[in-house]
Amino acid sequence: MIYGLRLLGGRALTLGELRDRLRRRAAEPADVEEILRKLKEQGYLDDRRFAESFAAARVENQGLGQSRVLRDLRARRVAPNIAEKAVANAFEGKDETVLIEAFLRRKYRSVVLHEFLAEEKNLASAFRRLRYAGFSSGNSIRVLKRFASKPEVLDALESEPEPESGQ
Repeated sequence: MIYGLRLLGGRALTLGELRDRLRRRAAEPADVEEILRKLKEQGYLDDRRFAESFAAARVENQGLGQSRVLRDLRARRVAPNIAEKAVANAFEGKDETVLIEAFLRRKYRSVVLHEFLAEEKNLASAFRRLRYAGFSSGNSIRVLKRFASKPEVLDALESEPEPESGQ
């Protein structure tokens, strides 16, 4: 149990992550579930609380989109229903187009956005970057069209496939 507390003290972990780390270290595999149960009872391990704070931090600090935050929570082995509720709560009342604009301004702060996005390759690159950051293609295109000198180029990008969930 001491090792489990030490792991949780270093970084917030989900139930699945802590289970894996304890199994690698445990002398008796049966002890792992008992340790996890005790940590949950004492309030040291709570995937719901973890998912809520993780999702809020990803939105507020990193300005990521819904699908990226959900993908990251799933990668951290949070149960799907808990992850979806946490993401829904984190994005409640948020306008995705405002988040996209803020993301673009932050990521491309060293350039004049209208000039930078006038080039087709930069426009396509920005679109891919927005998709990987978890923003919907429709809203990404709508926002990029405001900055693009040739907005018709973006119409071809609408048919690009979704980013892989494992990325």
